[in-house]
Parts: sequence; C-alpha cells; structure tokens
Amino acid sequence: MSDTPILEPRPVLKPWIASIHAYVPGKSKAEDGRELVKLSANENPLGCSQAALKALAQGHHPNLYPDPDATRLREAIGAVHGIDPSRIICGTGSGELLHGAVQAFAGSGDEVLASRYSFSLYPLLAAKVGARIVFADDVDYAQDVDALLAAVTKRTRVVLLDNPNNPVGTWLPAGEIARLHAALPRDVLLVIDQAYAEFLAPDEDDGGFGLAAACDNVLVTRTFSKAYGLAGERVGWATGAQHLIDALNRLRGAFNVSESGQKAAVAALGDQQFVLQSRDHNARELARFCDAMAALGNHGIRPLPSKAN
Repeated sequence: MSDTPILEPRPVLKPWIASIHAYVPGKSKAEDGRELVKLSANENPLGCSQAALKALAQGHHPNLYPDPDATRLREAIGAVHGIDPSRIICGTGSGELLHGAVQAFAGSGDEVLASRYSFSLYPLLAAKVGARIVFADDVDYAQDVDALLAAVTKRTRVVLLDNPNNPVGTWLPAGEIARLHAALPRDVLLVIDQAYAEFLAPDEDDGGFGLAAACDNVLVTRTFSKAYGLAGERVGWATGAQHLIDALNRLRGAFNVSESGQKAAVAALGDQQFVLQSRDHNARELARFCDAMAALGNHGIRPLPSKAN
C-alpha cells in the first residue's frame, strides 16, 4: 500500500481571494513588547464627547437586535448636514459602505481607480470582487485630477477619492472635485471618502454633498471614528442618489450597526462643540509639529501640508 496521503476534497478558494493579504492595522507595541505612542490609526486624542459617553453608560439591551435601519441616527445625521434621511445609509464604519460600493459596481476584469497615496484598504476592496486596482500618479504626494482622468479606461467602474487624503492629508477643493466629476464617464461611480472632513476649516468644503445630491454617480462616505472619537463603536454613513442607497442596502449586513453605536453616534451629533474642539486641537498640534520639524533644520525631512490629523 502506498504511503502517499490521500487528499480529501475541500472547498476551492477563488483565485483572486487567495491573492489577498489581510488588512494590516498599525502596531500598538514594538517588537520587544514596549508600548508605543500609536499614531497610525488616527484615533482622537481627546477621546469622545461626554454626551456619547453618557449614552453608552445608560442601560441598553444586548439581548435585543438594534434598529436595522438606524432610523434615529439617519434622522440626526440629516438634521446636522441638511440631507434627506432617505438618502442616508449607515454602516459598520465607512469601510462596510466603501466595500459595498465597489462590490455593487465592479467585478472580475473591471478596474477600480485611486491615487497612488491613498487609503490602504482600497486595493483590498478591489481584490475582493476580482477587480484590478489602478493607481494614478501623484504630484508631490497629492492627488492630481489630470492624472486620475488620464488613468480612466473603458474598464474603470469606480473611482475612490479620499478627501482629505488618507494617510497624506492633502486635499482637493470643490473646483477640482467638480472638474474630476464633469470629465468622468457617467457610468463610473465617484466615491468621495470624507473620513477626515470634520478637520477642515469652516470655509473649506469639497462640494461632495452637493454632487451627491444632484448626480446619479456620486457617493459620499463619512465616519464617526475620527473627529467624533467613536472608532471602537464602528459607525459610518454614506449619502448619494436613491438608487445608490438602495444598492448598498441590498449588500450591507443585517442589523449592521450596534445599538450602542447608534446611541453614541446620535448623542455625539448633538455635541458639535466637541467636534469643533477636536478640529481646533488638531490644528494647533499640527502647527506645533510643523514648527518643531522646521526647527530641526529640515535635514531632508519636510512635513507635507495636511488638512487632516
């Protein structure tokens, strides 16, 4: 009898899934076990709103499912941003909604376009559906509209634009976003990932909400993880044309946003003063960091102009 082991049949992994490397978050400890000051996750150093903490401390019911439609949360988001709640969808962080957008409109043989320096999750989103990620050239680490447009092909289905950029912090103003959208084919979805938008100055707006309200091929995503300080609750949201929201609702998880996450986010929306404090604190510390870098005499290292944290 042969000693060669007999391999039992087993489920065969899709080849494009086998090629994926799992998302790698920033390290919390050094190789020798020392605690690190963790900057890569961009967690809010001020914590979160006291109103959100109070909402989390109040009794909730872990034996009950949360509101599957996040009705109160969508209404609260709509009230703050002047958006019809029916055009808002909530997700397990904005990542779930970014994944849904790519899954809904791209597939095997298609292309998903992003800038060279952008959110490290984007290649995974494309790979999960068998699409190819295409990176457009940057200009001094910043996203460039002309380079993005030059990279569009007949296979392009989704453009992922993090604005402000993650991780670089550069930003495209409304005129550049409008120029990009105007030149894109109408059957290409433009996703504007505004995870860091709350850190912008009051007079800075990339026009994303206006495009999402007026156009059939623009989706804007946001998160409560950064300026609101609710990263652990995993709450994000998106807005766009009704057909885009309907598509994402078909793909999102059932009961995807926890009860505690919904309550904390609603309370956080009611405390915009905390968001302003987070923005102002970030602006002060960013300026202090840049001054400290300049005082070192450069030595070939320079901070890039950043609109984020």
